[in-house]
Amino acid sequence: MCISELKFDDKGLIPAVICDYRTNEVLMVGYMNEEALRRTVESGRTTFWSRSRQEFWVKGEGSGHLQEVKWIRLDCDGDTLLIGVEQHVGACHLGYRSCFFRELHDGRWEVIAEKVFEPDEVY
Repeated sequence: MCISELKFDDKGLIPAVICDYRTNEVLMVGYMNEEALRRTVESGRTTFWSRSRQEFWVKGEGSGHLQEVKWIRLDCDGDTLLIGVEQHVGACHLGYRSCFFRELHDGRWEVIAEKVFEPDEVY
């Protein structure tokens, strides 16, 4: 893996935009350090670095809503990853398929998606 081509920020992180590998629907954004990226590549499951908890986490490890990595792309500047996944159930901890379930309409955020699971039943 050509880690040297990646531009990590001053905290050693790179944003990873996670999308559906078939439709390119954006599901979530997380951050990876070098080790999280290595774990993602080796396991085929998205692994992130939690900036708040200061620890690694695998998406769906607790909920069962895993992300199977199908491909990984690097943007032209080398500072953002785009990762295509097969998402099992939902990516959003609030119960939606995507974390981007709100859209701005007339100055207000409106929910534009249906929940795919109830968080209280999963977490």
